[in-house]
Amino acid sequence: MSCDTDTERRGAFITLEGIDGCGKTTQAALLADALERGGREVVRLREPGGTRISEKIRSILLDPENGEMADECELLLYEAARAQLVRQVIEPALDRGAVVVCDRFYDSTYAYQAAGRALDEALVDRCNELGCCGVHPTRTIVLDLDVSCALGRATKDGADRLEAEGVAFQERVREGYLRLATREADRVRLLDAMGSPDEVEARIARALSDLFPFLSDAASDAAADAVADAAAAVGEVGHA
Repeated sequence: MSCDTDTERRGAFITLEGIDGCGKTTQAALLADALERGGREVVRLREPGGTRISEKIRSILLDPENGEMADECELLLYEAARAQLVRQVIEPALDRGAVVVCDRFYDSTYAYQAAGRALDEALVDRCNELGCCGVHPTRTIVLDLDVSCALGRATKDGADRLEAEGVAFQERVREGYLRLATREADRVRLLDAMGSPDEVEARIARALSDLFPFLSDAASDAAADAVADAAAAVGEVGHA
């Protein structure tokens, strides 16, 4: 039985990870569109959020006025939002064979709370097990980008509570993601997030083509678009 047939029968859970400003949200939307063009039902989500209860928790977590929040409180709020999302949305979607594309999941908690906040890794792992309710990603894409570049993107319209932690915090988070990619190489794919959206989209499509063979065509199309865009940009410079 092929991987594609297996994921159609069982559903697939794809998560996109990385530091703030790395382009996850843009790429989650592009990936969802590509999967839908391939005939799959797609449920696109974000963490924290995705349900009425989880979105309320999100507003508490990201509110800059909640600067006094204890690290342990932050951890448990993320897990509460996650458990609600899994039970209410993710599990039913996977059970009916859908592809769930989620902007962040428990790897963010490892990177931000264990690496960024320096909470005990074993404790964070145990909390993640509770929050995920036994549901684990099929494949995780980590988009890696220079912290200064990413943070500049993320905060151009103002910073939320986590973004306001600054460069040193985001550097620790990035290092956490790099360790994760080594620790869980069977599941996690570390990809360069530099370049145009089309170029990054092509990298993601190639990293998922074993699960969704039709994405190989999407990767070729995205790469061709990136080349065309680059040629057009050169042409504009030449005529300036």
